Amino acid sequence: GLKQLTPHPWDSLDPNLKVGDKVTGKVVVMADYGAFVEIAPGVEGLIHVSEMSWSQHLRSAQEFLKVGDVVEAVILTLDREERKMSLGMKQLKPDPWEKIEEKYPVGSKHTAKVRNFTNFGVFVEVEEGVDGLIHISDLSWTRKIKHPSEFTSIGEDIEVVVLEIDKENRRLSLGHKQLEENPWDVFETIFTIDSVHEGTVVEIFEKGATVALPYGVEGFVTSKHLVKEDGTTAKVDEKLEFKVIEFSKSAKRIVLSHTRVWEDKKKESDVSAKKAEGESTRKATRKLKSSLEKTTLGDISELAALKSEMEEQEKKKAARKSSKKQADEENPS
Repeated sequence: GLKQLTPHPWDSLDPNLKVGDKVTGKVVVMADYGAFVEIAPGVEGLIHVSEMSWSQHLRSAQEFLKVGDVVEAVILTLDREERKMSLGMKQLKPDPWEKIEEKYPVGSKHTAKVRNFTNFGVFVEVEEGVDGLIHISDLSWTRKIKHPSEFTSIGEDIEVVVLEIDKENRRLSLGHKQLEENPWDVFETIFTIDSVHEGTVVEIFEKGATVALPYGVEGFVTSKHLVKEDGTTAKVDEKLEFKVIEFSKSAKRIVLSHTRVWEDKKKESDVSAKKAEGESTRKATRKLKSSLEKTTLGDISELAALKSEMEEQEKKKAARKSSKKQADEENPS
């Protein structure tokens, strides 16, 4: 072969070239897993897709490079015997995690891009190479979110606050709801036990229903507390009054009852009726007692007068007897 007549290109490679040196080359072959770059005639190095960017979201090298691109890279490994070389491009840029605490301190606010969902949260990229997770419970203070897709979409920007830094695993814990004050501090003063509020039934399930309340908060109602005064059960989209029967700030939970609203009104009505009836009875009793007292007092007055009259008559009778006796003694027969 003709090529055997000339020295192998690797044998002509600069003997002083070493790991860590910067080289410039042209992309000659592309594959999903990386790009082959020719840094000297006949000498190629592989830039693996994971070494192209600090970002963890590059799925294919074609997203980053194409044949013919001239790139600058750093030598990561060099094996002259095996004639293999691996290169890296991201090493030319500072590792964003080196000074992560300075750029993204806990409590700082940033704009991130939604990259992926899981059942428990949203994965976002704050910048190339800096990823974070917003737990589903940190998306909203008030909404009950079953899946993150109900709240945002992949590719959208979302405002975040840094809650925690995990430098070892290169992950930030982020929050979205923390951009606002905790409204449950205010809700605690509004949705007090036994207070009544207008709400709309938004969902009914096996154990009860979800009710939309004022200020964007939701409450839970068990099935037995959905019963209306006419015996029917509340339906979706129905607007009714609900009484707060349980409030938990820590659990962010408001338990409601529509049944209690009309039951308590009925009880109050019954109590008022009994109270009114009792007052009426008391008034009648007082009137009767007063009448009896007047009658009794009148009777006593009459009896006293009669007694005085009888006593007077007795005195007169006694006087007459005494006078007669005295006359008889003076004139014996």
